[in-house]
Amino acid sequence: MTPTIRPSLNDNLYLRDPQGTELGRRIVAEGIRLIDDIGFEHFTFKKLAAVIASTEASIYRYFENKHRLLLYLVSWHWTWLRFQIRFHTHNVANASERLRLALGVLCHAHLDDQGTAGLDEAALYRIVVAEASKAYLTKEVDADNRVGLFREYKQLAGDLVVMVQEINPSYPFPHALVSTLLETSRKQLFFAQHLPSLSDAREPAEGQILRFIEHLAFAALA
Repeated sequence: MTPTIRPSLNDNLYLRDPQGTELGRRIVAEGIRLIDDIGFEHFTFKKLAAVIASTEASIYRYFENKHRLLLYLVSWHWTWLRFQIRFHTHNVANASERLRLALGVLCHAHLDDQGTAGLDEAALYRIVVAEASKAYLTKEVDADNRVGLFREYKQLAGDLVVMVQEINPSYPFPHALVSTLLETSRKQLFFAQHLPSLSDAREPAEGQILRFIEHLAFAALA
């Protein structure tokens, strides 16, 4: 089991750090459960307030709107994945082996980490699979990017780019390859679960998706 972490996220994601208070931690934990249960489209702060026996106004003191809450949750996930990858690869000298281990972490992010009590990573990953694209497929994406709201995703991608460049320094598309691997690892799981004609993976799909993205990565880098 890996150590418990308290991720340091961009403070533009929130109005008040939810990790700093009991109410804030409940907003995050119960927000994950509610979005996982009913979906982001049907999620509202009014419904969350009812679940935590509080008020909408109290939630708005932490997050400007539900889109910022989604960005916060997705960013938490990317930071947690980055920590997991660094934890599992820090003593591995071979770049190819580090990349294989990193891809394995991406494809097993559906597992809950008992070291983070009170936060359900398995539910959070289901949200990331189903909803993460909504964090940046908006009209406000450029403004959000300027204030660093995608910093955690880009930091995770940057770590993988370093591995790719170590394996093949002359490969001309390291950033495109890494972003493709990151997106594919979760979108293929979504397709396998909901649109199976768009994927060759079948449930349980994680192992097959891992083999696919390994093939994609190492065939490109050969």
